[in-house]
Amino acid sequence: MTGPERGIWLVDATHREDLATFVERAMRLDDAAVIRLRERAGGQVVAWVATGFDVLASRVVAGTIRPPDLTAGADALARGLDAMDSSGHVDPGFPMDSAWRGALPPDSGFTHIDDVPARVVLELAQRGVTLAKQHGSAHGPPVSLLDQEVLSVSSAQDNVGIPMRCVFTLTAMAFLPQSAAASRDTGFDPATVAADEIVRVRALPAWLRIDARFGSVYRRRGDPALVLR
Repeated sequence: MTGPERGIWLVDATHREDLATFVERAMRLDDAAVIRLRERAGGQVVAWVATGFDVLASRVVAGTIRPPDLTAGADALARGLDAMDSSGHVDPGFPMDSAWRGALPPDSGFTHIDDVPARVVLELAQRGVTLAKQHGSAHGPPVSLLDQEVLSVSSAQDNVGIPMRCVFTLTAMAFLPQSAAASRDTGFDPATVAADEIVRVRALPAWLRIDARFGSVYRRRGDPALVLR
């Protein structure tokens, strides 16, 4: 590879659109969001954002980056994606590495706990939105609602509770294949998702991971405050 010393090189326009959607959703949650990008073996780039729900969100696209671990402002990255040239190069803007606070979960080693129908997740999101409107404030949903474990999944090795924080992050980041109308209206209509669509729950002793069709969310187990430390 020759050319710029710093940047992202995406395989094609489809991956540009995927990353642009991720960045746009991150900015809806926080217009000052920063995006961390890390190169993964096999020609992949993983994008990360620390959401206001104290949950990490990530999405994988095909491409390469230089350096192999960089952080960019979401607004600058969005502009770079809009201007991606014919070589697939994206200018991520001014380095923002010092703005990223906290460790990332490992790439591997997670144990599969169980699969959950996506419709169940959307039903939980519907209820959560209703409760947030009833009991929330200008600062958002109450902490008690966000911390409430709304689903429990288990395997022979582990039992995991899924807090509303993770449900809200999955829907806010559009990681489930909702209809455009449902997503726009925050209706999260379960009927717009195929009955066999699932989310996969995995875990490590220190991390909860939930994989959906368009991305994954991660939450520290134990002391939740550690997710951004």
